[in-house]
Amino acid sequence: MKKTLLFLSLPLLTLGQGTDKLDKKAAKIHEKILTIDTHADVPINMMKEGFDIAVEHDYDTDGTQIDFPRMKKGGMDGMFFAVYLGQGKRSLEADQQAEDKALAIFDKIHEAVRLNPDVAALATTSADAYKIQKEGKRAVFIGMENGWPVNHKIENLKKFYDLGLRYITLSHSLNNDICDSSTDPDGPVFNGLSPFGEKVVKEMNRLGMMVDISHVSDSTFYDVIKLTKAPLIASHSSCRALCDVPRNMTDDMIKTLAKNGGVIQINFVPGFVKKPTQQQELSMKTFRLKLRQTDLSPEDKKALFDEMRATNKKYEKDMPTVSDAVDHIEHVIKLTSVDHVGIGMDLDGGGRVLGMNDVSQIGAITKELVKRGYSEKEIAKIWSGNVLRVLDAAERVSKTL
Repeated sequence: MKKTLLFLSLPLLTLGQGTDKLDKKAAKIHEKILTIDTHADVPINMMKEGFDIAVEHDYDTDGTQIDFPRMKKGGMDGMFFAVYLGQGKRSLEADQQAEDKALAIFDKIHEAVRLNPDVAALATTSADAYKIQKEGKRAVFIGMENGWPVNHKIENLKKFYDLGLRYITLSHSLNNDICDSSTDPDGPVFNGLSPFGEKVVKEMNRLGMMVDISHVSDSTFYDVIKLTKAPLIASHSSCRALCDVPRNMTDDMIKTLAKNGGVIQINFVPGFVKKPTQQQELSMKTFRLKLRQTDLSPEDKKALFDEMRATNKKYEKDMPTVSDAVDHIEHVIKLTSVDHVGIGMDLDGGGRVLGMNDVSQIGAITKELVKRGYSEKEIAKIWSGNVLRVLDAAERVSKTL
């Protein structure tokens, strides 16, 4: 019994030893509310040989940011695990390979839940999330980053939905056959959604699957807004007014998303929180690409982590902080209201700010929100209430189509 009580007190300790009044208030709120992050790239590590999500890892040792023990330690109740595939060549053969690889990632996520029934459970509804939290387990939702694996087969959406998928980020960093990306160096192909992309959005609405407009071009965003019957999410985006990069959303896009009833979840990738120097941006992009390789030897990994640590130290003074990330949350609230913002940190996909290296340290976000005067009710909306409202709305819309 003593061990259990000690373990449950860990989130309070990480917020400042429990002595300060602000720390105590933040810790109490953090422990009570349901916390959900809408974009986690831990499946990238899960697909690597030797990685066990049930074992606690160390960011300083291996650079990973998520596992079940650290989720529990940080008070992270649930996360959307991303079925991620970086966009490759668009051909019949490559498209089929993308579908096959995506199904393998689904299998790995299901396996992780099946092998750890006392620790985690699959969630597909808001009711699931609250039930799993009450049981003291971690809720594993599934999202898909990049619609490439749909592979021109509209019926694949139902297949993925039945496997637990509850959102699709329509594109990644390059254009695909669904829509244009915000960052394809070759520019747009469709000037928004493709004809097939229109069918994808309609079918996602019919199924009750959330449409995610992170990564897509501005024109794609406005096409989706006109077409969708349900509220949208931007599962891991930030504000262009605070960090002027194409991946972030403009004020008009954020206000339009709010009118649609949707939610933007703030991304903690440094280059989307605070614009980096060109050299810093190139260095971080290189590391992210290397880390996503599945065939790195232990020696290669160690050399990469050593190099990454040295680079992080070099640019430490330029790194954004938890406060900088919360500035993006607050910007959305001032533009719209507290009902249209959430958190999608992109951990294990490049998300990291000073004061929060991994999922065990997310209490720092709640503390910053408390420090700025937000109430428990408002913080609960930011951490989970808003995205679950959109998920519920998507389900309701599906019943009318």
